[in-house]
Amino acid sequence: MCTRDARLLSEVQPQEVSKYAKKPVCPDVFRETMDQSGVLLWVKAEPFIVGALQEPPPSKLSLHYLKKVAAYVRTRATERAYPRLYWPTWRHIACGKLQLAKDLAWLYFEIFDNLSERTPEERLEWSEILSNCTTKDEVEKQRNQLSVDTLQFLLFLYIQQLNKISLRTSFIGEEWPSPRNRPKSPSPAERSSCHNKNWNDYNHQAFVCDHLSELLELLLDPEQLTESFHSTQSSLLSREAVTALSFLIEGTVSRTKKVYPLHELALWQPLHAANGFSKISKTFSLYKLEAWLRACLTTNPFGLSACLQSGKKLAWAHKVEGATKRAKIACNAHMAPRSHRIVVMSQVCNQTLAKSSETLVGAHVRAHRCNESFIYLLSPLRSMTIEKCRNSTFVLGPVETALHLHGCENLKVIAVCHRLSVSSTIGCTFHIMTPSRPLILSGNQTVTFAPFHTHYPMLEDHMARTGLATVPNYWDDPMVLGGEGTDTRVFQLLPPSEFYVFVTPFEMEGDTAEIPGGLPPAYQKALAHREQRIHNWQKTVKEARLTKEQRKQFQVLVENKFYEWLVSTGHRQQLDSLVPPPAASNQVAKKDLTWSHGALET
Repeated sequence: MCTRDARLLSEVQPQEVSKYAKKPVCPDVFRETMDQSGVLLWVKAEPFIVGALQEPPPSKLSLHYLKKVAAYVRTRATERAYPRLYWPTWRHIACGKLQLAKDLAWLYFEIFDNLSERTPEERLEWSEILSNCTTKDEVEKQRNQLSVDTLQFLLFLYIQQLNKISLRTSFIGEEWPSPRNRPKSPSPAERSSCHNKNWNDYNHQAFVCDHLSELLELLLDPEQLTESFHSTQSSLLSREAVTALSFLIEGTVSRTKKVYPLHELALWQPLHAANGFSKISKTFSLYKLEAWLRACLTTNPFGLSACLQSGKKLAWAHKVEGATKRAKIACNAHMAPRSHRIVVMSQVCNQTLAKSSETLVGAHVRAHRCNESFIYLLSPLRSMTIEKCRNSTFVLGPVETALHLHGCENLKVIAVCHRLSVSSTIGCTFHIMTPSRPLILSGNQTVTFAPFHTHYPMLEDHMARTGLATVPNYWDDPMVLGGEGTDTRVFQLLPPSEFYVFVTPFEMEGDTAEIPGGLPPAYQKALAHREQRIHNWQKTVKEARLTKEQRKQFQVLVENKFYEWLVSTGHRQQLDSLVPPPAASNQVAKKDLTWSHGALET
């Protein structure tokens, strides 16, 4: 028995079943094996949350064409196509054979590459390499050195079908009944909270269950397929193919609580009879493996639905004058491994909420229906999704992967992020720093981009932890996809005359004392001009030689005008909410630093 098998076997308690998920319905032929091993599998959330674009994919990424790509790359193993697919080869396939635009080909390649397990140091080194390039040709030369796992990349391209528009679904509201195992439909309350397919673990499981045969066929060697690219009952799947499938599926053994990639579980000795692995040929029976996967697949115990059902409720927002305590905030940090953390915020209304916490570090965060609020999440995040929020300001710590907005109106979002994408938004302004081009998907109106314009003491440390640098920075070069096509009228760059810096109004330990990377020259010049005008005004007042009574009257007049401005712009609400409650002055934060309405809390 190999070391891995011995390790897994030592952790198994046959009579136990994972407390995280219900026992799945499975064929009788596999029920006994499952009872003995306690193996549970589920579909990973991150490939869908971060990897699947919230846009219908090009028709050339359908299964028909992806099967042709799968066969093509295997015949080009000596041409940097398999088992690692290099950017020049993918560019040739995508642009020359699939007729995709080069920018779109790079977009898919870069998104998948960002999902790979690179260290922050490696990401910063890549940013430094790009920042030293002075021409597009030099950038392309550096990109030519990048490669991704070929089989996993094929799976990544296939899951872009998640947001494919189905006319049948549009008419009847549900998918046509399938004879295959499908997850139990969520309750109405869960459906309302999980409407976004990218976050809905029921959708993830249903997608994989409904398309499992096709996913497995993508991973088969060409000689295991018929002339029409279909499998047979005698088709065999390689160990490398099952390892690639770990990109989408993982699991656990009994109550060990440790999460294993699919291939480690599949190679476990007691399961060989069930999943069809042969030690002689080092291959899996496709027929048995598919049946085993269907038998073991269950709902993700660390997904959004589990977080909503059994997650820890967080009291980050509190009642303020004139507002109702409606905020619903939950996380799964108490039960999920660090790489599976989720934080869900809903209905934060008429409040100022600020948080810098270990709970947020590396978490996928979702803000839903937050209105008339100021929200500061000053920790390094894995991803951030903002949905159906209105008239609010979001100030975020560095977002390691994707920041996505959907269905929002009149928001200001301030963030350093690896990638920004927006869909169905109206009148939103983005002050961002990003090493990839912002994506404007379908349904947007009046999108404004501006340079990143704030800082907080731990910002540069958080950027280093997420592998984000100040250069390259493509905040002003968005890429328009979707219904707008190449119409650039859907967005604008903020005029320098309307630009002001943003002050993050909290104190914390750290060394960052200015905006990382500085400001673009045009915006820096506009600030300098405005500061000069203020200096001239102060000089004029000083030289007016007002009497003491005149100075007092003048001060009252200025304060009244300033107060009127605060009320008319809505800034008074923000200032009032930053005043700490009296009781908060005696509280000291140890591990979690939380500000709510300007107060430091535990």
